Amino acid sequence: MSEHARSTGRKIKAAEPETPRSSLFVGSTAKAFQVLHAFDGPNRHMTLVDIARTSGLDRSATQRLVHTLEVLGYLYRVPDTRSYGLTTKVLQFSYNYVRANELIDKASPYLLDISRRLGETTNLLELDGHEIVFVARFPGQHLVNIDIVVGARLPAMFTAAGIAILSRLSDERVREILAQTRLDPLTHYTETDPDKLLERVRKVARRGYAVIENETVLGDISVAAPVTDHGGMGVAAINISVPTSRWSREKVEAELAQHVQVAATSISKSRLSGYQR
Repeated sequence: MSEHARSTGRKIKAAEPETPRSSLFVGSTAKAFQVLHAFDGPNRHMTLVDIARTSGLDRSATQRLVHTLEVLGYLYRVPDTRSYGLTTKVLQFSYNYVRANELIDKASPYLLDISRRLGETTNLLELDGHEIVFVARFPGQHLVNIDIVVGARLPAMFTAAGIAILSRLSDERVREILAQTRLDPLTHYTETDPDKLLERVRKVARRGYAVIENETVLGDISVAAPVTDHGGMGVAAINISVPTSRWSREKVEAELAQHVQVAATSISKSRLSGYQR
């Protein structure tokens, strides 16, 4: 699935805070990240003109920022061309995040245990704005979608994990996230009616787990339960993903829902002393 496919001419929204900028805000740092974010999946190698157009920066600023990032080791010049690409040094950010994330540390043993015992793919996902982010993934024997990797993002409203997290947030926050979500279906089964989506969140809040079939990825059934903080607010979700060729929705609810609920409850009860979202 290519849910991240974008046109090469798309401009990236400037990395600005929603509130008025503080005098402490460093605009040049924000612009450097705009340059790095220009290199999405389809845009692996880009010229200065491409980077300027995609990031929304002027040519002069782009040239200085690209040079700086190249000197620092985050960009490299493609030999015999005028194009640039990301280096492996960019992965240091991901590595540091994973190593320092207490939630991933607490959840990984549960994910690994489920994956080994059931032979199915398990994931830990966090909410970031109106999207969920895969922060840990233990592939099973029957991968439905190999394009989903750690760091991949999906609209929270269209996923079992996202709905599970939203079911433990305030109604006001859920409506804010719905308003931020582009209701473009991921498959022809994706529910996009706002009222039905809100009702789905309410049902999951009562039931304790979410199940989505064919709405995120064709041929996939996903079941998820929310991980909550000490105040009972949703911070993440444990998810099991299985193929429809071997599982039915009824079988998933009867045999797998309990696994994500037990794991999510156990993680929630552990002390996430430094975790805030």
